[in-house]
Amino acid sequence: MKTFFNVSDLGNLTQALAEAREVKNNRFGFQPLGKNKTLLMIFFNNSLRTRLSTQKAAMNLGMNVIVLDVNAGAWKLETERGVIMDGDNSEHLLEAIPVMASYCDLIGIRSFAGLVEREFDYAETIVNQFVAYSGRPVFAMETATVHPLQAFADLITIEEHKKSERPKVVLTWAPHCRALPQAVPNSFAEWMNAADVDFVITHPKGYELDPKFAGNIKVEYDQRKAFEGADFIYAKNWSCPGVTRPADYGKILCNDPAWTVDQEHMSWTNNAYFMHCLPVRRGLIVTDDVIESPQSLVIPEAANREISAEVVIKRILEGL
Repeated sequence: MKTFFNVSDLGNLTQALAEAREVKNNRFGFQPLGKNKTLLMIFFNNSLRTRLSTQKAAMNLGMNVIVLDVNAGAWKLETERGVIMDGDNSEHLLEAIPVMASYCDLIGIRSFAGLVEREFDYAETIVNQFVAYSGRPVFAMETATVHPLQAFADLITIEEHKKSERPKVVLTWAPHCRALPQAVPNSFAEWMNAADVDFVITHPKGYELDPKFAGNIKVEYDQRKAFEGADFIYAKNWSCPGVTRPADYGKILCNDPAWTVDQEHMSWTNNAYFMHCLPVRRGLIVTDDVIESPQSLVIPEAANREISAEVVIKRILEGL
């Protein structure tokens, strides 16, 4: 495996989940793979779970790890071609990338959407330059459009807690005070479409995800109807994806508090588990009593980020 951005990069999901169980039962059993190998983790944006879990996963595999915060301790990087660099950006990615690559064996990238130009974000302009010019395997630690390590951890968590062979999983939009990217819901939709689950998406009109990720899944605009019989509720805010109206890309179209997941919402379900990728805005996305309930999986879900990262890095190392 040379890149990891989408569910298709992982191949057979049944095999991947079996490998995740093996890794979870023996986290330090594959250290020879990482001996004398170096992972470079590059952060253009803040991180807590992704930084800690990915670094821990690499250490489990016996790797050396270098962490670079681009916006704190490195030169400001220019990403566009054909510019006159007479502003704040001191170094171009086209020089920085091969230099960084010379110090490592594989690269993890975290770079959020700007939510200004849809074409720029959805072309994955920044991370694709690393793929093109580094000469190293590259995996996503969240990009402008996807967060596959999170989605893989979500799937592992669902697999561990499901009470039926084909559980009903609902991705529900929830309000937020800021405009957020679509990376988490995009990947969650993509991975649920590939998994053996009954998948439903619910959100206000105007928040339709790109079909590239959501596929042909029907959107149920009635949140209560969507929640009925659900086994897992995955709450997440996202800004307008601009699929039908590109001019609305990145905008907040709705802030209706009726979409906040509370105990009444959960009462519509089949005693569902609550999931969220974290960090979460309490009182906006979810109420305290729901996220603190025995049905909340947010902590086990976050812990599984170590497992999803270790499986991905292990597979990349096996291909070196």
